[in-house]
Amino acid sequence: QVQLVESGGGLVQPGGSLNVSCAASGEIFRIDVMAWYRQAPGKERELVAEITRRGRTNLADAVMGRFTISRDSANNTMYLQMNSLKPEDTAVYYCNLLTWPRKNYWGQGTQVTVSS
Repeated sequence: QVQLVESGGGLVQPGGSLNVSCAASGEIFRIDVMAWYRQAPGKERELVAEITRRGRTNLADAVMGRFTISRDSANNTMYLQMNSLKPEDTAVYYCNLLTWPRKNYWGQGTQVTVSS
């Protein structure tokens, strides 16, 4: 069974920074994509950033230039460095894992709140 453990969420002031992490463990043959999603109250879950097994990254327009996604392949850990945070970034951030054989896994989510 694959498990995703997230950490690093919290309350920050607008303009502040936060780094969230996601550690994957269990029987994983191959990780094809690791991604961060977020969901604000009353809104649909949206893709924030993703990184493929070859290291290619993709960021949503709303966070481009402010967020950076990275990974430590040796530890199957993914990070999302969030800078210049805005109130609009407030959401529950979820880790998502796409593996081969084709499976999707979700973390429990970590709350990020940006408020004065």
